Amino acid sequence: PHLPWLPRRRLPSLQGYPARFESEMSAVTQASAQVAKTVAVSTGKVTNAKSMMVWKPHGNKMFETFSFLPPLSDAEISKQVQYLLNNGWTPCIEFEDEAHAYADGHGWSNLDSSINAGYYDNRYWVMWKLPMYGCTNTDEVLAECKACKAAFPNCYVRVAGFDNIKQVQCASFLVARPPTGAACAVDARQV
Repeated sequence: PHLPWLPRRRLPSLQGYPARFESEMSAVTQASAQVAKTVAVSTGKVTNAKSMMVWKPHGNKMFETFSFLPPLSDAEISKQVQYLLNNGWTPCIEFEDEAHAYADGHGWSNLDSSINAGYYDNRYWVMWKLPMYGCTNTDEVLAECKACKAAFPNCYVRVAGFDNIKQVQCASFLVARPPTGAACAVDARQV
């Protein structure tokens, strides 16, 4: 008996089944032979073992975006500042000495950040002047970066992009290092 709420299904016909099955299997076999000939991305087999590197965990500190690269040129900094301006973000220049630049410990407060989510000493750097609200020219930002570096030659200097609508920092990158804060060379960061 048929239950009215269940749709009736018709069973497929088995007529010609073995012949259809054989033709479908031969098509699958041909396709798999073609796939085997296709060049595929390697997943680190023996041929690529020498290209795998290990990150050096000691003496290899970095800051935010681009800090793993060699120092940026003025032209490269200008392009990054233009990106901030194109997004409507306000450039802000910050600086800090080497002893306080890294957010890697509990600092003077000894406050354990594992129990206070989001708190780290040294997260905030000293602001160079006020944020550059209304700035539309990358040369103005570069000039302020150079003035900050000249006034505080033993400090790190970074540019941050602040979104005044969302009230958050959206980007940040290092533009100057102190003479004693030399970055680990790019080719020396891994072994």
